[in-house]
Amino acid sequence: MTLTVPASPVSEALPHRLIARFTGDLARLWPEGERLGLAVSGGPDSLALLLLAKAAMPGKIEVATIDHGLRSESASECAMVKELCSAHNIPCEMISVTVGAGNVQDRARRARYAAFAKWMKRRDLGAIATAHHADDQAETLVMRLNRGSGINGLAGVRPRGVVPGTKLALVRPLITWRRSELAEIVKSAGLDAVNDPSNANPQFDRVRIRQALAEADWLQPQALAASASHLADAEEVLAWASDREWKERVVVEEGGVIRYRPHSPKLVVMRVVLRAITLLGGNPRGGALAALVMRLQNGKDSTLGGVIARNENGAWTFRKEPPRRIAGP
Repeated sequence: MTLTVPASPVSEALPHRLIARFTGDLARLWPEGERLGLAVSGGPDSLALLLLAKAAMPGKIEVATIDHGLRSESASECAMVKELCSAHNIPCEMISVTVGAGNVQDRARRARYAAFAKWMKRRDLGAIATAHHADDQAETLVMRLNRGSGINGLAGVRPRGVVPGTKLALVRPLITWRRSELAEIVKSAGLDAVNDPSNANPQFDRVRIRQALAEADWLQPQALAASASHLADAEEVLAWASDREWKERVVVEEGGVIRYRPHSPKLVVMRVVLRAITLLGGNPRGGALAALVMRLQNGKDSTLGGVIARNENGAWTFRKEPPRRIAGP
């Protein structure tokens, strides 16, 4: 991959309508308008983000590019991003991270966001923007539908959130843009983007979903992304209702006993029970949690995640399971 640095300023390659659209999208998500960090890998999506942000916020952006060390080309690709930024007087930092064993994509994501958080604090940046777009959102929705995810999972990524494990603002101003639109922006600027082969590797669920969506031209990624947004709204309602149910119907007693009198629809009740069990040190999965709630609703006691749950005349109690006695010799 050769990343060509245009001789003219990047803003000159962008039509005013695209700059205005991006400016409006960013302002709705992040009205603070402070200095903004950009996550740029050198791929077409993040390069488009860089071009748009440079045009919309000249002098107010900085870039971080992450070398995960998973491919031999990654260091040179990061260097190319830094060269492009240097040509346009955009501060850019190359950051190397170590990706642990296991689920490679998940581990890489964790390492990446941890690095972004440290960089943001060091550079005193108000937020970081990533290049998630409508096609990403559609792929996430279909992938999680295929896994039987609940509303929280189906909601996909939010337009604005926080960097995992922190309170630092994370914004996704391209969430309504199509992948093809972003690719055209990069092409018009005379740039050849990084081509990560993992994006075409069918061993990853997302790649198989992407290929399937491309073949189903009757499906509209923007409509799927809009559905994910509606589900995100529903998730907010559930979170609000669950928090209210906890405040009004739950008593945390001395001695580590949690007493709950359920008075809401099943999904709200499940979230309250999950919160109670988690507070007592458990970490239940969705299917097991649903089975526990059903048993309690039927007046039966149960144990889950080291927590004993009982139905005592309509009041559900939760307490830690006592430690097991070790038999003597």
